[in-house]
Amino acid sequence: MYIHKLKIGNVELENNLILAPMAGVTNLPFRVICKEIGNPGLVCTEMASSRGMFHNDEKTKRLFNTKGEKRPVSYQIFGSDVESMEYACKYMNDFADIIDINMGCPAPKVVKNGDGSKLLLDLEKAKSIIEAVVNVAKVPVTLKMRKGWDNDHIVAVELAKIAEEEGVSAITVHGRTRTEYFGGNVDLEIIRKVKEAVKIPVIGNGDVVDEESALKMFKETGVDGIMIGRGAFGNPWIFKNIKYFLETGKKLDKPTNKEKLDVIKKHIELAVEEKGEDVAIKELRKHISWYTKNLKNSSEFRNEMNKIETKKELINYIEEYFKTL
Repeated sequence: MYIHKLKIGNVELENNLILAPMAGVTNLPFRVICKEIGNPGLVCTEMASSRGMFHNDEKTKRLFNTKGEKRPVSYQIFGSDVESMEYACKYMNDFADIIDINMGCPAPKVVKNGDGSKLLLDLEKAKSIIEAVVNVAKVPVTLKMRKGWDNDHIVAVELAKIAEEEGVSAITVHGRTRTEYFGGNVDLEIIRKVKEAVKIPVIGNGDVVDEESALKMFKETGVDGIMIGRGAFGNPWIFKNIKYFLETGKKLDKPTNKEKLDVIKKHIELAVEEKGEDVAIKELRKHISWYTKNLKNSSEFRNEMNKIETKKELINYIEEYFKTL
């Protein structure tokens, strides 16, 4: 049976499907929506800079708002100096269920500082960071990584073994190199090799966008769980759909337009409550575009929607659009 409870350290997840941490996407409103509709076993915050936390940056700390959120929640940090990573970990000990170290982010503004996937080129430094965080953490520590920096530096198995030795409780592997970003096809073989190399839980990540791709990830890698990122864009139903398919072999019906409209409106309300109207409306544009992708006249809808700046106007416009479907 592919769907089951999953234990990460002393934290037991209700199921083994996980919402990936994604900058600018997995904020509190989106996590709440995913939990309510799809009920993944774990959700992750957007990644936060350990240096930002070290320097008491309020914007960074706000990424960790989990008010009213169903637990457990994994809090992800990135950084490449031991002092700030230790500080961030100590800060999070009071409220985190799990602390996740990012060694996979490919963004230029992250890697230029030696953070994220750049650490895949310096396994000694990666080891020192993992060791430092595990030593001060009072909750389970996990690691998210890519398979390597490029095809000349495939280090996933080696880094996984280091992480296990240093006391990491679970590993997530995105089966692409940094230079691939999100192009090409995910490498399931490297994920399988990591799974075979360690005894701690291994979570597969990359290209899980529907029921069939989830089944393929489980069958070809033997992973203990799956992390879903871009497949959840505008589709918080994906977790429920995958669970049902893997448990029954059948597919659930796609959400109706009314269900979609209700979720969009709920998402708008949560976002405005969280960030205020000015910020929320702008940030919601990408989410609403994802929700309405492939619907009738969706490109024209998006063009007009992107000009709207108030909650009332936005909801009215979306309701009118859905009446045309």
